[in-house]
Amino acid sequence: MNAPQSGTSFSSQMAETPQTRMWQGEFGRAYTERNPLHVEQLVSRSEINRRFLDGIPKEASILEVGCNVGTQLLLLRKQGYTDLSGIEIQSHALSVASSRLPGVALKQASALSLPFGDQSFDLVFTSGVLIHIAPENIPQVMKEIHRCARRYVWGTEYFSPEPISVSYRGHEDLLWKMDYARLYLSLFPDLEVVQEQRLRYIENENVDSVFLLRKR
Repeated sequence: MNAPQSGTSFSSQMAETPQTRMWQGEFGRAYTERNPLHVEQLVSRSEINRRFLDGIPKEASILEVGCNVGTQLLLLRKQGYTDLSGIEIQSHALSVASSRLPGVALKQASALSLPFGDQSFDLVFTSGVLIHIAPENIPQVMKEIHRCARRYVWGTEYFSPEPISVSYRGHEDLLWKMDYARLYLSLFPDLEVVQEQRLRYIENENVDSVFLLRKR
């Protein structure tokens, strides 16, 4: 496999939806400014990573779809993973991520059309990204993630047994909860569950589904 080049690359052609336009603009920049930059604030996330990736070799190639400011990639690098890449649609977030992650391959791109060949990465993952993609576009995004993953698909997303739309900071059509792991399994029969946990938030009624899927 030819590894993506290090540094930041900006794609001039990206598939657009009402949601991608919001995330590329001031709304997306404001989201970036709210994101924590200190990994010490995410100790519990480090533990989740350890639980789910314990069997994944440190030299595995890993792509994050929707990396924002790169905090999750930074955590993975601190945990010893060396072959990391990310795509992000929001230019300001990508600039911040690039400054924090020298040597990591970063591109500006849409999850609707990943700029990589088939099976380019051992593991492809999202963290709080699928929830912001409209249900009519989710199958295409999952198809792209599945296409680029050689072995594993990993996700952390809000869970609901049935799809529901949730108002997000005064906006409709920007956040959805559903059973994303089950949707992957229904779309791609070659996937199987390695591990899944449902984690309830302490401060509210939200539940995260963290799932690791594997191609048979």
